[in-house]
Amino acid sequence: MAEVFVVTGIQASGKSTIAQALAERLEPSAHVRGDVFRRMVVNGRAEMGPADPPPEAVRQLRLRHALAASTTDAYADAGFTVVLQDIILGIHLPETVAAIRTRPCHVVVLAPRPDAVRRRDQARQTARGKVAYRPGDLDIAALDDQLRRHTPHIGLWLDTSEQTVVETVAEILARRSEAAV
Repeated sequence: MAEVFVVTGIQASGKSTIAQALAERLEPSAHVRGDVFRRMVVNGRAEMGPADPPPEAVRQLRLRHALAASTTDAYADAGFTVVLQDIILGIHLPETVAAIRTRPCHVVVLAPRPDAVRRRDQARQTARGKVAYRPGDLDIAALDDQLRRHTPHIGLWLDTSEQTVVETVAEILARRSEAAV
């Protein structure tokens, strides 16, 4: 039976790594990366910013989430367990979950401490040149505060600050019933 896991959190919280490792533990499975839909916009892309994003950025974000939900359901309809991974925060989390019709749907919010996110971001920069937080961007602690105060507490919230990828995936699988929405 197909099921869905939605893995979210702030930038550099481990979403891509955890989602891929989780998908590798499930059979058959697909890993849907929501950011792919953002990158498909060639001209006219409006980026979400740290505060008061323009209406067009919010419209494009909702489109991205709707496309990810639709793709998730298409893979599930074909018999795959799907791991959807994206930054889905605030009111957008319940909106996106509602747009996914496949059940069971498990929500996993990765919520490592800001100091752990900073270490992970620095490690990514060193290893792959990938930078999540640039000078002038919203501070990690402020974004973490936004996650914790403005994202509905649905599903399974995990502080993965001290966990390995293997430990986090094992915990998600062991507690999947708590993640169901």
